[in-house]
Amino acid sequence: MKTGEAAKKGLYVGVGAGLVLFALVGLLPGSFVGGVIGLNIAGSIFGFPVAASLLPRMLVAVSMLLGVLLSGVVFVVGGALAGWFTGYVIDAIRASKTMTIGHAHTVKVNSK
Repeated sequence: MKTGEAAKKGLYVGVGAGLVLFALVGLLPGSFVGGVIGLNIAGSIFGFPVAASLLPRMLVAVSMLLGVLLSGVVFVVGGALAGWFTGYVIDAIRASKTMTIGHAHTVKVNSK
């Protein structure tokens, strides 16, 4: 196996796991948190209670999208880093085992 192969596979597995976790756990809370932040921003700009006009609605929608995107980035990048680190550790363990085995079976040749 080539050096870094497990790290690359771990990266791909981590990205996949991050996407699945984002879809199951991060999508709805990201939307809620972004919406609350958008309502607070719209309320501070236009006053409370927020009117149902176009600009406050657009502000809330954009902040909801940003919340979902930020949640996705956190889950996908976090999963990718965790998978890559796990693969890197596996590669390091495999490399140290091959070095140990290689040095343990060294044969000395006596020349006369």
